[in-house]
Amino acid sequence: MGTQKKEANRKVREGKAGEFANIKTKGENFYRSAKRVKALNMLKDGKPTRNAAGDITIAASFQSRDVPNARIEPNRKWFGNTRVISQDSLNAFRTAMAEKTSDPYSVLLKTNKLPMSLIRDETKDAKDQKKHHAKMTIETSSFADTFGPKAQRKRVKIGAGNLADLADDVDKSMDTYEERREQAKLLSGNSGEAEDEAHVGMSIEPIFNKGQSKRIWNELYRVLDSSDVVIHVLDARDPLGTRCLSVEKYLREEAPHKHLIFVLNKTDLVPTTVAARWVKYFSKQRPTLAMHSSITNPFGKGSLIELLRQYAKLHSDRKQISVGLIGYPNVGKSSIVNTLRSKKVATVAPIPGETKVWQYITLTKRIYLIDCPGIVPPSQTDTPEDILLRGVVRVENVDNPEQYIPGLMKKVKPHHLERTYELKGYEDHIQFLEMLARKNGRLLRKGEPDLDGVAKMVLNDFMRGKIPWFTPAPVEEDADAKESNDIEGRSGRLGEMPLKRKRAEDAASAPGTSMGPSTPGAGSVAAADEDDEEFDGFASEDDVESDEKDEKKPTDAEGSDGADDGISLGASSDDSDAGSKGTSLKTSIASQSERSLSRGSSTKRRKRT
Repeated sequence: MGTQKKEANRKVREGKAGEFANIKTKGENFYRSAKRVKALNMLKDGKPTRNAAGDITIAASFQSRDVPNARIEPNRKWFGNTRVISQDSLNAFRTAMAEKTSDPYSVLLKTNKLPMSLIRDETKDAKDQKKHHAKMTIETSSFADTFGPKAQRKRVKIGAGNLADLADDVDKSMDTYEERREQAKLLSGNSGEAEDEAHVGMSIEPIFNKGQSKRIWNELYRVLDSSDVVIHVLDARDPLGTRCLSVEKYLREEAPHKHLIFVLNKTDLVPTTVAARWVKYFSKQRPTLAMHSSITNPFGKGSLIELLRQYAKLHSDRKQISVGLIGYPNVGKSSIVNTLRSKKVATVAPIPGETKVWQYITLTKRIYLIDCPGIVPPSQTDTPEDILLRGVVRVENVDNPEQYIPGLMKKVKPHHLERTYELKGYEDHIQFLEMLARKNGRLLRKGEPDLDGVAKMVLNDFMRGKIPWFTPAPVEEDADAKESNDIEGRSGRLGEMPLKRKRAEDAASAPGTSMGPSTPGAGSVAAADEDDEEFDGFASEDDVESDEKDEKKPTDAEGSDGADDGISLGASSDDSDAGSKGTSLKTSIASQSERSLSRGSSTKRRKRT
């Protein structure tokens, strides 16, 4: 059906057909809608009108150069004083900002648009930035700006006038460098051959590059980008060795809005005094918690959950927050996830590299956990021995494991090895491995001891906590060193009251006892004696069974002595009310019960009585 026939039928339906049906009405558009007409007019209006010579006679709407007359509204603020501040107020504000910035327990909730660069001190970063700008200015400036007739910059000082003089200066500086190097060798007591051997003799096996692949680092950056709070898990036995400084630097420079906290895991393997000192050391930099990961018997779980809830309250505008766990392999990241959920939701194993990819796990409605594979930041100072003893690689994949036993014996006290394996009289690591192999029946053909197998067994025992060892915290050398043993106003080990001092105070207050003049340093001496107690390690299962038979009727004195010794970490603080009010992020170690996690406490109790 044609268009004309359609129009005729339409007019018939509308009653417009008649004698003048074929006559078109002027101004009525039959074939174009209003939208189409507007589009066509816009196309026509966009073209200017030109004469025969091609000059524009009538400009288009968008080609007009006429500017409408405008008038600026007058205001009295133009002539008023600007906002000024005195130098005293500026110094006070600068000091307050520096204190808040350095406080690890302060969180920035809202920022104002202020020129903060004007009040910042000349820190090291600012000086480095100025040097960088100066270097770029020199590199990008032309030769004529410095040496030409129109030089705008001061001419540089060049000691050599020609190329030969410059070569002589280079030779002299090289000779001076060699002399200083030889002098340094003589002062250190090393010859040139020994130094060359030290540099050439190091060949790192490919197994020691685990945790540094591109896939692992991609997983790490996924976790960091997806997390609002980052938990850096450290091994309480060697916190500085398992610390990723490069990741901290990345978060500080690229993502300062993300919160970073430290969690000292495996605190059941170190004395409580050592754990307390490490917590105090790291608390000056970031919020730090001590934790023992266990589904049935955890420690520090309630404190960590409460801290995460406080972060969730800070970000009340968000529907939920994500918490990522990062750290070295085999430090207990997946174990912390299972501890927080009180069931097995992540795969764990006593060997490194069990977690392959990141896992997203729900803790509460507003808190989600992200488990990350273990990473090992590359370092030029770490030797294969350090990498192996930190638990980064699997022992069964290492060649000649007996060569790493001397480094292990340096970290462990001799009486701990003797007590663990019940061996005495060895002089070096080879003799120690031979005696242990013959004792356990690990022999090869012709009765030769299996040194490789025994060395792998000892290394596994070292990593899994069967051999007691730890790294002491750095000693504070300030004026308040006498208070280094106190944490949040508590005395003793992780909040425990020293029972020896308590018994002395009770004896002093008892009637009928005559005490001499009080000595000011008596309490400090008692605390120092208690802190200097050696870590006696763990007792064997046979000793524990025999102790249980002998201690069916313990006395009060025995109980008090046992509570004062050993490695005791209290029960979990989960029963405490997690809904505390306020948004303060200052956390402290939870109060501990008298229950001891070490099996060596009963043995020491029997020896003292």
